[in-house]
Amino acid sequence: MKRNLIIGAGVIAVLLIAYFIVKGNKSGEVADILANVKRGPFKVEIETTGELEAKNSVKILGPASLRDFRIWQVTIQDIVDEGTVVKKGDWVATLDRSEFQNRFNEKQIELEKANSKFVQTQLDTTLQLRQSRDELINLKYGVEEKEIILEQSKFEPPATIKQAEINLDKAKRSYEQALENYKIKRNQNVEKMREVSAEFRKVRNEFDAMTKVLEAFRVLAPEDGMVIYEKGWDGKPIKAGSQIQMWDPKVAMLPDLTKMLSKTYVNEVDVRKVKAGQKVEIGLDAYPDKKLAGFVIRVANVGEQRPNSDAKVFEVSVEINGTDPTLRPSMTTSNKVIVSVKDSVLYIPLESLHSHFDSITFVYKKQGINTIKQEVIVGETNANDAVVVGGLEEGDRIFLSVPDGLEDKDFSLLPEMNGKRKKKEEEQKPDDRIVPSAPASPSVKNEAKPVGKEGKGKG
Repeated sequence: MKRNLIIGAGVIAVLLIAYFIVKGNKSGEVADILANVKRGPFKVEIETTGELEAKNSVKILGPASLRDFRIWQVTIQDIVDEGTVVKKGDWVATLDRSEFQNRFNEKQIELEKANSKFVQTQLDTTLQLRQSRDELINLKYGVEEKEIILEQSKFEPPATIKQAEINLDKAKRSYEQALENYKIKRNQNVEKMREVSAEFRKVRNEFDAMTKVLEAFRVLAPEDGMVIYEKGWDGKPIKAGSQIQMWDPKVAMLPDLTKMLSKTYVNEVDVRKVKAGQKVEIGLDAYPDKKLAGFVIRVANVGEQRPNSDAKVFEVSVEINGTDPTLRPSMTTSNKVIVSVKDSVLYIPLESLHSHFDSITFVYKKQGINTIKQEVIVGETNANDAVVVGGLEEGDRIFLSVPDGLEDKDFSLLPEMNGKRKKKEEEQKPDDRIVPSAPASPSVKNEAKPVGKEGKGKG
């Protein structure tokens, strides 16, 4: 008899297990997952992805003076491999100078013309002044000759003497006029020579400047260091075949690896929490086991829109403490900005929180064999958890998902929150003493209706 009872009980147990297994498979549902309400330290963190760069760097520049010759962009023909360690004066890159070479050849022809004009003007002025000086000498001899004739005619008739005096005056006046003309012509030729000389110097200086620029197409390292490619307007590194703009002719950088920064971007929602001086925990994708520490040194005041993104972000610079020889520019970092740290608070996973019309925040709480929709007051949150200010106690068990059949269950409201809601509802009710004949509208009745079971008892 006892054996039959045991067998029967076993068969019933197997049937029940099979029933629940089959029921679960048919519905396709997953078993509910529960979590405990924990108490302990709580960090409010903002997690971002960043990129290493040197705090101080020396720029390797192309020939910025190309703008003076109306050349606005130049193509990089060849460049040293990124990460190459160079010494001061070593070759870094070669720029395409074909367009500038044409300008240089034109300027060379212009210089030859200016030089030819200068020499020609010099010869012309020399010849003119020589002729003027010869004319002056001849006129001076003519004056002396007229003086001798006048001296010899003192025994001649008065008419002859008068004629000799007139001829002498004419000779002196011609000489004086020629002397004045010579001075004017000399000043005129001096100014002409000054003009062509200035034009010649201008062209020659431009040619000399272009000669120096021509040498600058072979870019050399200004200091010792490791070559890191500069990034263009599209965020991609400049390399062979890329073009550099003359208003910002950076070809590459020589970073100072003793002080490194992590440049990251924080979205516009979280940026208000980030302040200079906050500690940052930094990880490296290249070295997963290496953990670094740093602090925020700068938060941008103006947001920007990154390529391939619709969200507005703000640039944040994080300085890394100490020096690490393994750090290299452009390494990817994972940054955790520590906004605040609480010593001992209650917290729950974010997955357990639910909202009812954006007015009631609640969780599904396990209470004995029952499950209730418990209202909670939430404080600060981080990427995984939220601080609970009211509604739960340490050790309470809550669901991470929505249990079956509880979507329409009434709420278990907090007494203080329920009182505030009632007060607000009373304030929103019409004053019957002012308008006694006005019937209460259905909407007002609905507003005054309690939300949950506890509210019905207290309403």
